[in-house]
Amino acid sequence: MHDKFYQVAPNPVFHDSGSLYVLFTGESQTAPAHRLGPKIYDYYLYHYVAEGRGQFITEDRTYKLSSGDSFLIHPGQLVSYVSDQQQPWHYHWVAFAGQQADELVQQTGFRAGFPVARRGQLADATSDIGHHLSAMLQAFYTQKDSSDLSALGYLHLIMAEASEQLTQQAALPGAESITRRTVKQMIHYMSSQYAHPVSIEDMCSSIGYNRAYMSRIFKKETGMTPVTYLLKLRIDKARQLLRERPELSTQQIAASVGLTDALYFSKQFRRFYGVSPSQYRASIQRPG
Repeated sequence: MHDKFYQVAPNPVFHDSGSLYVLFTGESQTAPAHRLGPKIYDYYLYHYVAEGRGQFITEDRTYKLSSGDSFLIHPGQLVSYVSDQQQPWHYHWVAFAGQQADELVQQTGFRAGFPVARRGQLADATSDIGHHLSAMLQAFYTQKDSSDLSALGYLHLIMAEASEQLTQQAALPGAESITRRTVKQMIHYMSSQYAHPVSIEDMCSSIGYNRAYMSRIFKKETGMTPVTYLLKLRIDKARQLLRERPELSTQQIAASVGLTDALYFSKQFRRFYGVSPSQYRASIQRPG
């Protein structure tokens, strides 16, 4: 009744570093009770259930999934997943990584403790995710270099639809959905504006909410205040520049992440990483 098949295609353009890239994609009709794991991956691995049923098992809980649902495995997360005995699932998957992968996942709404996107509540809810994944697979089969760019386009379309599903899930009650969307707006604002000398007041004014309210909901969702989040974002970006741009001075790097006071920058860098920017740079330099 259920014919097992499996197909997978790697990206014809090889990547082992970069801002964001797709590693491979595939599709499978699994056998009854087919199990993978427990195992750990070192990249993000997204699965979309086209048909059938199964379970996704993390260290914290078990999720029962069916057609139209999807789940995201985070790097370093110990997981198992098993298809149903009576209705084994047919799923598609895509693996991706890169320096901006965390940011993409965060903007979508997936978290390590919130890894499942459910199909829309409407009975006639349809999804294009399966079509996007199939198109990505076919693009990789062509072996064209251009399919690397196509895959990134499909990946963003997939994450956009998953984000809509996650937003629907959060709408119990409606105020919770508004809260999460507002926090995502704040994160997007800071991620795009950190290089400029912007303030939390500027952000609150731009989004249109009171600072005290925004600080409260932001800390509830993320565990840190907007001030700390923005500072950590800047320091983390500076750490990246210290690794990748050795020709830039510490003062130039500080200015590049929106911190015009080099002494303040050095003090905060030491607060987060335990060493000064200069000491950090010296520690990662390799002998020629």
